Amino acid sequence: MGRSVFRRLLLVVAAGFMLAATGAASPALATTVAGQAPKAPKPTGLTLTSEGMADITVTATEKPQLFADLLKEVSFLGGTTGQIAAPKPASLGRKFTVVVRFDDKPRYTYDLYPLAKGGPKAFRPAAQPDKKKTTAAWFLGRMTMSEALRIAGAPIPQKPDVMSGGIGGGERVIPEDSLPTGRDLDTLLSELRRLVLLNGGVVLVLAFMVAGVALIIRHRTR
Repeated sequence: MGRSVFRRLLLVVAAGFMLAATGAASPALATTVAGQAPKAPKPTGLTLTSEGMADITVTATEKPQLFADLLKEVSFLGGTTGQIAAPKPASLGRKFTVVVRFDDKPRYTYDLYPLAKGGPKAFRPAAQPDKKKTTAAWFLGRMTMSEALRIAGAPIPQKPDVMSGGIGGGERVIPEDSLPTGRDLDTLLSELRRLVLLNGGVVLVLAFMVAGVALIIRHRTR
């Protein structure tokens, strides 16, 4: 009788370890499955417009670095909820509209306010060129917004705090991540969920082990 109970406890503990291992391996499995999926289409160009300014078109093939810098200013605005309430119109300053294209077809449009009081702001209109349903939302813009637009040709004063080289110009510096974004927050929450699942599996295994040891001691003392 004692040996039968002990064997059953070993099976339960082994199952608990398998559960914990599965939780730890799930991110890798998701990566493998994602790697087998078809590649998502990538944006190929964008157009920058503003009142009193000639339209500026930037493509990934002709100016890849400038295109990448401008895309960073709007890439986190889709698919996330807004970060702030609608600011007062008088505090926004000049508006610049960015339309992102995929194979010359407009898909996303965003309004940028690099000169807004309290820092750059961004707005995602509910009506998008691709006709997909979304919601109007306001966001905190990246601190590099004004410099990225200025380099593209927008009439915006230079900001020394995002430049290097001193007097006479110098190489522009646009940090990879100057401000946390909605996408960064989603990634953080996803990692936290994975950590909670993994820790839950470990706790479950430990609970089974403690219960098993208690039962073994109980049977031996009889």
